[in-house]
Amino acid sequence: MKREFNVVIERDTEGYLIASVPALPGCHTQAKSLDALMERIREAIELYLEVQENEVEPLDFIGIQRITVAA
Repeated sequence: MKREFNVVIERDTEGYLIASVPALPGCHTQAKSLDALMERIREAIELYLEVQENEVEPLDFIGIQRITVAA
């Protein structure tokens, strides 16, 4: 069975790409290249689903917003 997940990708200050899956809490990884990142996040998703006992409820993608807050 094939399933689709939304992946959020960001770049940290050291240049690493970081991927996270909002529908799967704690499912994230990092890599230097986009190709490596996509391979790693696919593996992370597969492992997450292997050990997840409950059914994962899909989320509808709405969009990304950036917000500034005083720190």
